[in-house]
Amino acid sequence: MNDVFFFLHLLGAVGMGFYIVLPIMIGKATKLAGLGQGGLADGLVSANRIVQYALVIQLLTGGYMMSQADYSVAWMIIITLLFLAIAAISGIMSKPLKRIVSSIQDGQSATGHIAKARTFSLIVLILYVVVIYFMAFPMYE
Repeated sequence: MNDVFFFLHLLGAVGMGFYIVLPIMIGKATKLAGLGQGGLADGLVSANRIVQYALVIQLLTGGYMMSQADYSVAWMIIITLLFLAIAAISGIMSKPLKRIVSSIQDGQSATGHIAKARTFSLIVLILYVVVIYFMAFPMYE
């Protein structure tokens, strides 16, 4: 059973790898024309939603595996808070991405929304790298 949860956890981690390339993809939006920006943002909204499901898989499988091992309480709290921060910020990031699409459809500039989305994506990237660090070097009791 542990192997199944580890495999699902690994699949979720691979899915969350999207957050590594997300700042680059949002950065490319500034180089596209209006309809290209809207199309890219619409695709990123869909991909972000899928990755949020991967995040739920991470939380469930990781919670189970934490209960089966002897990790320190501090490590478990840090990991849980980091994942909750990623979930919250990636959810908040959906709004500027959706506003890019609506701005383009209304014929307005989406520069401000792109900047917000890029900032949120960089924060999520940093949090994700910190999670990877803590996963690579867990603290045991």
